[in-house]
Amino acid sequence: MAGYHVHEALRQVRELRQRILESQMFTGYSGIARALGGLAAVGAAVALSRPWFPQTERGHIAGWLVTGALAAAVNYAGLFHWFLTSREAKRDIRRLMPAIDPLPPLTVGALLTVALIGRGAADALPGMWMCMYGLTNLSSRRALPASIWVLGCYYVAAGALFLFVAATAVVNPWPMGLVFGAGELAGRAIFAVNRFPNGIRPLAAAHSEDAR
Repeated sequence: MAGYHVHEALRQVRELRQRILESQMFTGYSGIARALGGLAAVGAAVALSRPWFPQTERGHIAGWLVTGALAAAVNYAGLFHWFLTSREAKRDIRRLMPAIDPLPPLTVGALLTVALIGRGAADALPGMWMCMYGLTNLSSRRALPASIWVLGCYYVAAGALFLFVAATAVVNPWPMGLVFGAGELAGRAIFAVNRFPNGIRPLAAAHSEDAR
């Protein structure tokens, strides 16, 4: 009898923990939008490598800034569609708070972009962009599936590699295209496979296992 009470208490603790985690999880980001962003990065690398594209620092920087702006527009369009239509969001502005977490590293990234261009250090931009985007993923790790921190570390590691080990010219589009293409497709897979934070399964799955 005592064993039954212990088992029941543990089950209730698991359910309570699950409800807390589900209430904290942010589902406003679209995995499809991330995949489109990754494909846009690869497409941009293809376009920027063509002979007809101006092979200048200014041209390539402009190309990547436009690509980044388009990817951000797609992601935030998906976010606002979720906010307006999701039963979970209920048009409660407080549900958008996790979307604010990435803004500080994005803002710092914009400031560093201007500073590096002004100092004639444009070749440091790809590595810096990777690092700052990695920080945006890490800043969201408590509200998104737990494995998003791995993706954040991937971007930071890639950025550090291109900053300190394998420096590349900003007019070489392939490091950006391949790193962001692979990373955003991985982000899509993370959202698709694990919509629950910290590896916790839905309550229905937990109950099914308990029944066994």
